[in-house]
Amino acid sequence: MRSLRRLFLLLPVLASVHAAAVQAQTSAILSNQDRHHPVFAANGMVASQEARATNVGVDILRRGGNAIDAAAAVAFALAVTLPRAGNLGGGGFMLVHHAGSGETLALDYREKAPGSAHRDLYLDKDGNVDKAKARFSHASVGVPGTVAGLVEAHRRFGRLPLAQIMAPAIELAEKGLTVTPGMARNLAKRRKRLSKWPASAAIFYKSDGSLYQIGETLVQRDLGHSLRRIAASAGKDFYTGDSARAIVAEMAANGGLITLDDLAAYRPVWRRPALGSYRGYRIASMPPPSSGGVHLIQMLNMLETFPLGRFGHNGVESLHVMVEAMKLAYADRARHLGDPDFWAVPGRGLTAKAYAQDLAANIDRRRARPSATISHGDPVPYESNETTHFSVMDGAGNVVSNTYTLNFSFGTGIVAKGTGILLNNEMDDFSAKPGVPNAFGLIGGEANAIEGGKRPLSSMTPTIVFRDGEALLATGSPGGSRIITMVLQIVVNVIDHGLNIAEATAAARIHHQWLPDKMFVERGLGPDTLALLRQRGHAPVLSRAAGSVQSVMRLPKGKGFLGASDGRSQGALAAGY
Repeated sequence: MRSLRRLFLLLPVLASVHAAAVQAQTSAILSNQDRHHPVFAANGMVASQEARATNVGVDILRRGGNAIDAAAAVAFALAVTLPRAGNLGGGGFMLVHHAGSGETLALDYREKAPGSAHRDLYLDKDGNVDKAKARFSHASVGVPGTVAGLVEAHRRFGRLPLAQIMAPAIELAEKGLTVTPGMARNLAKRRKRLSKWPASAAIFYKSDGSLYQIGETLVQRDLGHSLRRIAASAGKDFYTGDSARAIVAEMAANGGLITLDDLAAYRPVWRRPALGSYRGYRIASMPPPSSGGVHLIQMLNMLETFPLGRFGHNGVESLHVMVEAMKLAYADRARHLGDPDFWAVPGRGLTAKAYAQDLAANIDRRRARPSATISHGDPVPYESNETTHFSVMDGAGNVVSNTYTLNFSFGTGIVAKGTGILLNNEMDDFSAKPGVPNAFGLIGGEANAIEGGKRPLSSMTPTIVFRDGEALLATGSPGGSRIITMVLQIVVNVIDHGLNIAEATAAARIHHQWLPDKMFVERGLGPDTLALLRQRGHAPVLSRAAGSVQSVMRLPKGKGFLGASDGRSQGALAAGY
């Protein structure tokens, strides 16, 4: 494996930016990812869920771009190479640490509800939630923020021209890309959803309706043309030009809500990150309307009162107190989290050490507490399954941790005719009816009720961990409601248990979200551990592998970078130069 990694580091990464080079490289290096050993690079590192997009980012770094340039290039490339999650028609969150200014900022480019949306939008005549309308109709599409967000991040912090940043994505779309095993599997899996819409079927399936096979070429010409218009207009085309008009025409013809005014009015927002500390490390993560950063810090604050290192990695005591902390945090999430522009989120109270200590004092070290006995807390007195993530670090000290999404795999499955752009179904992230769970089983309340212009609550948790003022770790993951607990376990595995970033990523994970009252566990926990957890009152439920964590670490004293891509996701890659 050591010789393979050495060979990997010597491979040229995109001697010239074009699709054939990227794809040839991908097949040659995917097999060298050892899930227990991180990849090393001297000058910069990218970790993403799709190898060709990772290589695009590495080439941008090699050509003099910074981490923000590389991040934008990766995001635009993922819209082509990972269409089930990478996107132009969705939204997300980017955490940026800019070495020159010393700033750490959170960019909110989450989708927004169209202006005509209202709290009863998805209720039928009997007052019940119409799930099909909320998830798979034109009315489930939120106003996309991805293009505005990427262009804004590049405008503020980028170094290379936008046209150069977007060139790889354009070429991959127009010249075509080789269908990988993962892409072939996902297109087959979502055939019913995508084939329902003629414009989508025309892109992702052959003219006779048959599937693309592994090794065949998928061309996305309309998407390439949309990317060209975006590059030429610095993003304006998507919101006021031909792309915008095509999206609105698609909406008007099919009962959608998005208007030209909705698109023209969209703006990403720079926000102050959710900030906390854990055992001497500084934590920066995404603030509301993501719930990720607030509850990551809240759970870390609770866990800081317990000696997790002494309990042992994935030992019964460690797992027990983590689950109990998760229940308490998710109960608070249901009550207190929403779009801060519409709801007074008690963020400082939720992330206060004193509040966490009060919560932790009620954790029984020996016995699980039933979720039915748990309600949200009162933090105010303390006031003073489809997404993708990538992480990037450069040699100058710049860092990007980015999570963005269409919500479900391929979103609604709807492509706006003539654009090649898949549209999200993020409106399902609102509380269609307070107390009724969404597609991820999450309960919401008044804080996350539907309202025109409002951003839906999210669990996306792009995170940067600092030590002694320097960015040590950038991490994040897709995974719906499990994202927060996955990032929590990466941080705990590294800081408390001393695992390297690949070991921390490969380790078996658990999840609890208060309701339903289930402790989800991946394969990898031993039968004795599961039996002891049951004795404490837990009911472990074997679950599918969760998430696709993408992490980059900086070694001390300028000695290089380590990267790890989650082995749970076929085709993911960490690479550098």
